[in-house]
Amino acid sequence: MRHTACKSGFLRRFVGDRRGVSAVEFALVAPVMIGLYFGVVEVSDGVSADRKLSLTTATLANLASQVATISSSDMTNILDASSAVIAPYDQSKLKVTISCISINASRVATVKWSVTRNGTASSGAVTLPTALAVASTQIILAEASYSYTPIVGHNITGTINLSDKMYMSPRITAPVYNGTACT
Repeated sequence: MRHTACKSGFLRRFVGDRRGVSAVEFALVAPVMIGLYFGVVEVSDGVSADRKLSLTTATLANLASQVATISSSDMTNILDASSAVIAPYDQSKLKVTISCISINASRVATVKWSVTRNGTASSGAVTLPTALAVASTQIILAEASYSYTPIVGHNITGTINLSDKMYMSPRITAPVYNGTACT
């Protein structure tokens, strides 16, 4: 009888003992909370990189559309200025291309000149969105891409290729680059 009473007393004390509950709860919840924290950091950094890429593309298009003539040194300055926008991210992973596209009376778009840094220059006929293919006009196309590698989750996702493009009408006239007209 004494043995049974001892067992039930032990069980009552064990069930009623709350001293280790916090440690057990922490051990169960901590990995989930840490995972959520790192997930939020990854998503936030990825969104920030994508936003910087969009700003880089806008800067490239904006700077090129403001002038009537662009020399080689001017183009270098435009590419440098737009590439600086991606900071604090690695500029060596950034590819930017700027092209001047002429649209003839038949609404056929052709690249007149294209300059790139770390990418591939455009050439020949291109397909534009229907709303932008206005007969007898010119348009500036800025393109940028960035190879984003997440800080923590790179083993899960690998490198993510972000890209953006922006079309902009020349503000004064279609820019002449290095003696090549866009008309």
